Amino acid sequence: MDSFEPDGNGNGNGNNNGNGNEESLPPPPPIVPPDVVPVKAEDVLTVPAEPVKKKASRFPIARRGLGSKGMKISLQTNHFKVNVNTNDGYFFHYSVAFSYEDGRPVEGKGVGRKIMDRVQETYDSELNGKDFAYDGEKSLFTIGSLPRNKLEFEVVLENVTSNRNNNGNCSPDDGHGDNDSDKKRIRRPYRAKTFKVEISYAAKIPMQAIANALRGQESENFQEAIRVLDIVLRQHAAKQGCLLVRQSFFHNDPNNFADVGGGVLGCRGFHSSFRTTQSGLSLNIDVSTTMIIQPGPVVDFLIANQNVRDPFQIDWAKAKRTLKNLRIKVSPSNQEYKINGLSELPCREQTFTLKNRGGRDGEESTEEVTVYDYFVNTRNINLRYSAELPCLNVGKPKRPTYLPIELCELVSLQRYTKALSTLQRASLVEKSRQKPHERMKILSAALKTSNYGSEPMLRNCGVSISTGFTEVEGRVLPAPRLKFGNGEDLNPRNGRWNVSNKKFVQPTKIERWAVANFSARCDVRGLVRDLIRIGEMKGIAIDAPFDVFEENAQFRRAPPMVRVEKMFESIQSKLPGAPQFLLCLLPDRKNCEIYGPWKKKNLADYGIVNQCMCPTRVNDQFLTNVMLKINAKLGGLNSLLCVEHSPSLPIVSKAPTLILGMDVSHGSPGQSDIPSIAAVVSSRQWPLISKYRACVRTQSAKAEMIDNLFKKVSEKEDEGIMRELLLDFYVTSGKRKPDNIIIFRDGVSESQFNQVLNIELDQIIEACKFLDDKWNPKFLVIVAQKNHHTRFFQTGSPDNVPPGTVIDNKICHPRNYDFYLCAHAGMIGTSRPTHYHVLLDEIGFSPDELQELVHSLSYVYQRSTTAISVVAPICYAHLAATQLGQFMKFEDKSETSSSHGGLTAAGAVPVPQLPKLQENVANSMFFC
Repeated sequence: MDSFEPDGNGNGNGNNNGNGNEESLPPPPPIVPPDVVPVKAEDVLTVPAEPVKKKASRFPIARRGLGSKGMKISLQTNHFKVNVNTNDGYFFHYSVAFSYEDGRPVEGKGVGRKIMDRVQETYDSELNGKDFAYDGEKSLFTIGSLPRNKLEFEVVLENVTSNRNNNGNCSPDDGHGDNDSDKKRIRRPYRAKTFKVEISYAAKIPMQAIANALRGQESENFQEAIRVLDIVLRQHAAKQGCLLVRQSFFHNDPNNFADVGGGVLGCRGFHSSFRTTQSGLSLNIDVSTTMIIQPGPVVDFLIANQNVRDPFQIDWAKAKRTLKNLRIKVSPSNQEYKINGLSELPCREQTFTLKNRGGRDGEESTEEVTVYDYFVNTRNINLRYSAELPCLNVGKPKRPTYLPIELCELVSLQRYTKALSTLQRASLVEKSRQKPHERMKILSAALKTSNYGSEPMLRNCGVSISTGFTEVEGRVLPAPRLKFGNGEDLNPRNGRWNVSNKKFVQPTKIERWAVANFSARCDVRGLVRDLIRIGEMKGIAIDAPFDVFEENAQFRRAPPMVRVEKMFESIQSKLPGAPQFLLCLLPDRKNCEIYGPWKKKNLADYGIVNQCMCPTRVNDQFLTNVMLKINAKLGGLNSLLCVEHSPSLPIVSKAPTLILGMDVSHGSPGQSDIPSIAAVVSSRQWPLISKYRACVRTQSAKAEMIDNLFKKVSEKEDEGIMRELLLDFYVTSGKRKPDNIIIFRDGVSESQFNQVLNIELDQIIEACKFLDDKWNPKFLVIVAQKNHHTRFFQTGSPDNVPPGTVIDNKICHPRNYDFYLCAHAGMIGTSRPTHYHVLLDEIGFSPDELQELVHSLSYVYQRSTTAISVVAPICYAHLAATQLGQFMKFEDKSETSSSHGGLTAAGAVPVPQLPKLQENVANSMFFC
C-alpha cells in the first residue's frame, strides 16, 4: 500500500503515521452514502485507469505595485487606527457547555450570557480573577490560561428571561395559577434555575499572529486572533443591552428608529470590525441598519402590519404566523414571555381549569372559568376590548397559558427578517441615508459613546483605538470620452452626460411592432406619437405600430397568466406573423404580477423582443430612457467609448479578449425553497466591450458557487454555460477564440475567494479545453464587493468624493491586490465605493491599466447616461438573473418537479429548470 492517496482533507497521507507500520493496518471500511446505486463491475472495467493527479491550489495573488494616474485628492475614511502593544502573549480558547441539573443540555439561545456573567461573579477567584470574551454561544477566550484545562461550575439564576431573549426551556410564571403547569412548577422548582457549566480547553492562539498578518504573512491563527477582538467588541455591546447582528450592534434608543410602515421600523446601529491594512490594524466603524418589529401594544403592531382600521378587522390566521416566537411583556407583572400561538376561541369564551387552594380541609378544588372572567373578576383588571379577540398562548402546546391581548406589549429590538415590500424599501432608503458630513458626525459620536477604552479585555492585550478618521490619498481618474452618432464625441462631466440632442451611435429600425395595453389609464395614441418623435431624434426610424391591443375588461380580474394568454390570443388573431417588437403598457409600477408571465411568453415561447413600461408621469426624459433600453435590446448601441471605437484600450484592444460578468441571486430571506439563479454575461463582437449576451440557469437554493459552467453530459457534449458563451464570442468576433478571458465576479466574500479560483475557474478552463484541447487562454479574475463598510469623505468639503476616485493605498490589504473605486457621482446619501479584489492576473496588466479598464467598464452601461458604481457586465448579470427569476415566481410548484428535467443531487430537492429562451432573443441584450 505504498501508493500516495489524498486523505479527506485533500492532503497526501502516504506512509506517514509516525511509526512506519501502516502496512499492518487494515484499510478503513468505505463510507457509502445510503442513496448510492452500486456500479456493475463490467461497467468499471471499460474505463481506462488514470493516475490521480493532485492539482495545485491557486491562491489570491499579491499586489503588483500602486497606480499613479489621475489627480491626487485628500480623503478621510471611517477606519480608526488600532495600536497593539502586546505581541508575545496567547489567547486561550475554551469551549463552554451548559446543562440543567438533570443533565439535559440547555437549548435556548440568549441565556448563555446571563449564565456566564453569574459564573464570573460567583467564581472569580477560581478563574484567577481573569476577564474573558464570551461569544454568546459555545466559545470563550482569555488572555493567558485559566488555572485548569477543565473547570465545572454550578450557578443559580432567579429569573431566566434575559433582557433580550426568552429561554425556551423555562415555564412562564406571572404569578397567577391559570393552568395545570402550576403543579409541575411546584414539583420541580429549580428546573429552570440551576445550571451546570463546563469549560474545557480547546486551543491557544498566539497574539504574534496579528503582527505577522500586518507584515503580509496571514495565517489561520490570525483569523482566530481577530475573531477574539471582534468578540470582545460584541460582548462590550451586549453588556449595554444592544441587539447584536453579526458584526453590528443596535442600541434600544427610539431616536434611532424610523417607521417604514407595516409595523416595521428601521433601526440604526453600528458595524464595527477589525481589518488588517497596509498601515497597520484598523477598526472599521460604519452606520448600519436592521429591521425590527414596532415595540408596544401587540394590537397596535397587528393593525399596522395588516394595514387595517381596528382590531376587529385583523386576519387572525395571518397574525398567528406573524406573532409566533415574538417576545412580549405582560402588565401589570412586567413578566416576559415568548408567544407560541393564539387561543382557538375569543377571550370571553376560552376556558381553562382554575385551582382554588384552601377549601374545606385544605383540599384543592378546581373549576372551569373563562380567561376574560378570571382577569376581570379574580385579578380585578379592566379589559376594554379583548373580550371578542383571541388570547395569546405563551405556554406549551399541551399546557397552554392564555393572556388577554391588550395586556401584552412587544419587547423592543426584535428583528424583522422577512423581505420588505417595495414601499417599505423606498421608505427605508429615504429615512436612513445621511450626507457625508452627517455620517462622519454620527460615527465620531458612536466611537465616543462606545467607550472602548474602558473594556478590560482590550486594555489587557494592549489594544488602544485612536478616535481620528484615517487620512488617505485618492486619485481621480479622468472620465473616458464617449462617441455618439454623426461622429460626435462627448466628455462626461461629473459622471453624467446629456443625450437629449445626440443621435445614438448605432441606431436600429423598428418595423413590425404593436402595443399591448394592460393599463386602462393611458392615451396610447399620444404615447406612440411621442415615442416615434423621440426615436427620430435619436436616429431610430420607427414605423407606425401594426395595432394597439387593448385588454378585454372582462379579464382584468383574472390570474396574471390568463391575462397574458388572452392578450396573445388577440395579437395572434390579427397579426400576419410574429412581430419584431412589442411594447407592453403595465397597469402599475414595479412588481406588477403580469411582468413575469409576459416576459416568459415573449422570450421563451415566441422569441419576441419586448419592452414593458408603466405610463404614469410620461415626459420626454422618461421616453428617452425607454428608447435607450429598446435600442440596446434590438441590437443597437447608444454610445461607445472612443477607445473601443478606435480601438486603443491597453491589452484588451490588442488581442481577442472576452469579458465575463458573473452573479448569483438568491430568494428573499425566509424563502429557503426558491432556487438560486446564476447569470453569466459575456462580451461579443470583439474589439467592442459594450455589447453583451447572457446565459442564466437555476441551481440549488442559497448555493453561491456557480455549478453549471461546465456540464459534461457525454464524451462529445458539454451543456454548460461557458460553451454557449465561448461559441457566441467566436462567431461574433470573426472566428477568433479569445486569447484573454477577464472574469468579474460579484457577491462572494473573502472566505470564498479560493473557491472562485479553484472551483469556478477550473470549470471555465475545462469548458475551454473541451472545445479545443490545445487552447490555453490567459485569465484575469476580479471580485467586486459592494456590501462592505468602508466609506470615503473629502477633506474640508461636504460633498461626496468625485466620480473616478480610486484608492489603493494605506487602508487596502497588506498583501493582497485590491483597490476601491467610486466610479459614480453620489447624488444622495454617502457614496459607497466598490471594493475590487484582483485574485489572478495571467495577462499582465499594470495597476494603472487595470484601474483604467475597470473605470471604463463603468461607462458602457446602455440603460443610463451616468457612470455606474460597479462594472457593466456585473450589472447586466444581475439584471438577467432578476428578470428570469420573475419566470420562477408564478411557476406552479407541481410543474417544476423532477419530471421537468430538474437537477437532483443525492436526496436533494430537484431544482426546477428555467425555460429555454428562443435563439434570437437569447443572443440579444434582452435584460437591458
